[in-house]
Amino acid sequence: MAIPAEAFFLSPGAAGTLQQQIQEMVAGGILRGRFRPGERLPSSRGLARHLGVSRITVTLAFTELVANDYLTARGRSGYYVSDSAPSHPGFDLDTAPGGDSVDWDRVTGRRFSGHDLPPKPRDWHAFRYPFIYGQADATLFDHQNWRQCALRALGRRDFGALTDDFYEDDDPMLVEYIARTILPRRGIAAGPGEVLLTMGAQNALWIAAAVLLGPGRAAAVENPCYPGLRMILGQQRAEVCPVEVDAEGLPPDAVPRGVAAVFTTASHQCPTNATMPLDRRVALLDRAGRDDFLIVEDDYEFEMSFLKPAAPALKSLDREGRVIHIGSFSKSLFPGLRLGYLVAPGGFIREARALRAAMLRHPPGHLQRTVAYFLALGHYDALINRLNAAYKRRRTVMDDAIRAHGLEVAGQGGFGGSSFWMRAAGVDTAALASRLRERGVLIEPGRSFFAPGTAPGDTYRLAYSSIAQNRIAEGVALIADELRDAGIKRPV
Repeated sequence: MAIPAEAFFLSPGAAGTLQQQIQEMVAGGILRGRFRPGERLPSSRGLARHLGVSRITVTLAFTELVANDYLTARGRSGYYVSDSAPSHPGFDLDTAPGGDSVDWDRVTGRRFSGHDLPPKPRDWHAFRYPFIYGQADATLFDHQNWRQCALRALGRRDFGALTDDFYEDDDPMLVEYIARTILPRRGIAAGPGEVLLTMGAQNALWIAAAVLLGPGRAAAVENPCYPGLRMILGQQRAEVCPVEVDAEGLPPDAVPRGVAAVFTTASHQCPTNATMPLDRRVALLDRAGRDDFLIVEDDYEFEMSFLKPAAPALKSLDREGRVIHIGSFSKSLFPGLRLGYLVAPGGFIREARALRAAMLRHPPGHLQRTVAYFLALGHYDALINRLNAAYKRRRTVMDDAIRAHGLEVAGQGGFGGSSFWMRAAGVDTAALASRLRERGVLIEPGRSFFAPGTAPGDTYRLAYSSIAQNRIAEGVALIADELRDAGIKRPV
């Protein structure tokens, strides 16, 4: 029996190349039982004419399907569904929605979903002026060298790193590079046994909170701070003690007594961009020693220091082993990478490693080895230099535009970074963001960064990591227009 060409069609906007789409159509038809063993496919010429593609595209797709044993070629007779092709499971799935009589709110207590993060637009690429923090600009990334590193990590020589289960361990090549090269730049000396890889900084914060805290234990956090941290601490049922930050970050004297841990972004405060000076860092460590608490240091945007050299990490001053240092490659490489690390004394790492093993064993081996090559071959440092140069130019353009339109900067940091912390006195910035969205402008309202009941409601963040330099001034002008409509006048 012959399968008619009319059984195939290309969907507009489908992902993948034409060759890949044809392969998926044929393989999908076989797996769903529409095409059965022994049935002959349309000729490559006939299918190409029907789909409006080149014959070579169809031939290459068929050749790949033969290699994977979905099809078999019979001389001049054509292509047939292979007798040994993956088969249909033999039963039809009921696609109707299943019933659900369980009261999941009662069963789960909404322990996790009850602390949702503020929604972020998935379609930010579609906006002309995306002042969105944490997203990558594809034009700045080193695609070619990343691809070469990924291919090298797929090679026979690295087959073990790709396929082996490291059990509770990490790729020694990547751990060694972090300990030998990445950490010394922050002033940190650590051995391989003091480093644990994580699935990004968020995962590292969760592991640290789970090891150090629990119901009834208190943690001091900066206010404002990264919203995901409050979500994590809420899931741990810890008592959260917000500490107001100032122009120099977290004031050590304001840390309440009785806390088990203090979470800080000392090098680059999130979201105000303040940098904690040396005397404050020493004072915070002194308080930790006297009051017997631990410090979790989120090394937020350390790499993005292009105005002047960054200060050494808080961990570099630690002489008692009280600082748990968290780093991430998600901002410097790309957010979808989801790879970070914890640095701490061996006793903490032992517990953190056991906790991680119960969740995910370790980050994927191929991912670890790819990053190891990207770092070891010098591509990472070259990328950081390129990002810093681009961010410095964008920051200058944004700073000029902000000044030209008389907008108020609440915090911009002295080392660099990738955003400005803004204030629009008397304006509801959540409503402002909604109006700007209709004009193609995305900003981040500041309310979610503050502890409940403490948010002023008139702050917002403008990031420049994901917006083209030539669109910054025009986007800031649109923000100024909306603020004028809200009653904020531009200074004369």
